[in-house]
Formats: sequence, structure tokens, C-alpha cells
Amino acid sequence: MKKKVVAFHNVQQPTLEKLRKDFDVTYFPENASLQNESFIQAIQDAEALIGTGLKMDAELLDQAPNVKVVATVSVGYNLFDIEELTKRNIMATHTPDVLTDAVADAIFGLLVATARRMPQLDKFVKDGKWTEDTPYEATFGMDVHHKTIGIIGFGRIGQAIAQRAHHGFHMNVLYHSRTRKEDAEETYRASYCSLDDLLKKSDYVVLMTPLTKETEGLLGAREFSLMKKSAIFINGSRGQTIVEQDLIAALQNGDIAAAGLDVFEKEPVDPDNPLLQMDNVVTLPHIGSATYETEVAMSELARKNVVAALQGEKPPALINKEVWQDN
Repeated sequence: MKKKVVAFHNVQQPTLEKLRKDFDVTYFPENASLQNESFIQAIQDAEALIGTGLKMDAELLDQAPNVKVVATVSVGYNLFDIEELTKRNIMATHTPDVLTDAVADAIFGLLVATARRMPQLDKFVKDGKWTEDTPYEATFGMDVHHKTIGIIGFGRIGQAIAQRAHHGFHMNVLYHSRTRKEDAEETYRASYCSLDDLLKKSDYVVLMTPLTKETEGLLGAREFSLMKKSAIFINGSRGQTIVEQDLIAALQNGDIAAAGLDVFEKEPVDPDNPLLQMDNVVTLPHIGSATYETEVAMSELARKNVVAALQGEKPPALINKEVWQDN
């Protein structure tokens, strides 16, 4: 008898087909929640849960007593209660590395689009406002090349952004992270500095930290006030890593020049959010890794995590390694 796996949001079709060859798979493309009786019934006998956007906490796990592994199709795992999963001897896995370049491309693209006001000027042209009488200075943006970029969070993605900044745009790279990255400092001529110094010196502040208890609300009114009035803020981490209302105030008051956001405090973002009414804010619907090739690669790594765990092997991207050590 095949082992039972429940799959949900963001598991790509090629991966589903492979999973179905090895396991008894129930797929919930929508409504994977404890409000759905069919979902609750499905997870009762499941040995693995794979997908994105579902909180893995005691409430859910109480309904899934046979689960041995949970696999998120993402690098971030802030929806996992790691302590609870570990207590229950459940392996928690994620999908690092495979999305690094796609996210770095998107976030650096967001930086350039914000600096050069590309979405605003695209609308300007399409609305028929570009005429022979248009003052040229009305189209001005801000240089990216040879400016200073400050990257908060210098993991794989942060360093991939530094690579693009240094080698592609000849930018001066500053970074702040929990630990020094001396190899990266040499490769990208990056300088480690305190958070306050980074905020004060950077023309572009790019936030790329994971969401943890330590990083929640990391940037608020005080931090935005330290930035240059000409600075642009880019958030590619999670919406909760900043105090969104304080960012709104900083933009309204002219404390910073502009922002490019791929993430929001609440997602999908409320249509009446003031950020959506600001010409100096470029918004994206949390699409950092959203290319077909990358999403398939992430699903495949998540599948490999599930297969390894259910075969009694160590998953390639295990988070709570102490669970494996106990086996």
C-alpha cells in the first residue's frame, strides 16, 4: 500500500505527477485549511504534507497524527512552529539555493525600476501624456551605477544581489548581518557595518532578512529617519520585518525618496493601503521566485525532501537536524 501524501498550494504539476507514481496523493490547489472538512480528513492518515502557505502548528498537527515530514515549497519557513515539529519528531524541510538567482534578479530589477521610475513612466506614456511639450526633467530618475547599496541580511540571496550590484553596476556594497562574510567581502568588495551606519550611508537600502522573532519590526520610524532623504528602500524579505505604518509615514513626510516592495504586512495587500496610492512606490505581488523554471525546481527539491524522509533517509534540506540525530 502506498504511503499517503497531502499536497497543496504551489506544488507544480510535473512534481505532482512524480509524487503520484510513488505515493497516494491528495491535492488541494485551494482551501487547504482547517476550515475544510475534506482537508482535515485527508491529513488524518497522511505521512507527509507538501506545499506553501499553511501554518504548521499544534492545532494543525493534532489533526495529522501520522505525519513524519512537512515540506514547504519556499526558502522561508516562518509558518513552521519548529519547536512543536521537533517535539513531535517531525522533519521540517524547505527549498534553499534553487531560488537564489531568481529572487536576486527580481529584487535588483525592482531596485532599478524604482530608481528610474519605470512603472510610473510606463503609465505616463500609455496614458498619452508624453508630448512634444513634456519637460525632459519630468522623466528624471536616479542613477543606480556607482551608488552605495546597503544590504541587510547577507545570506545566499543577499550575496547574489551584491554580485549584481558590484560586478554589474559598479556599486559600493555595504552589508549588515548576524555574522561577517569575509569571503564575500573580498569577492564583492563589501564592507560590514552596523545597521545604523548602513542606513545613514546607503543610497539604496535592501532588506533581505528572514522573518524571525529577532527581525520582526526590524525597521521602524527610528530606522527610516536615519536614512538619507534621497534614499530608496527595497523590501524583498517579509512584510513583517518592517513597521509598515512607519514606512508609509516616512514616504509621506519625505524622510526617504521612494520604495520598492515585493512584500507587505498583509498579503494580498488591502486595496485601500496608502502605499498603493503613492507614485514613488513600486509594488509587486510577492513574486521574488516566480518564474516557471524556479518554481518547478523548488517543487522538485520539496519532493526529494519528502521521498528521502519517507524512505528513512535524511532529507537534503532538513531544518530541524536534531530530529534526524534522534533517529
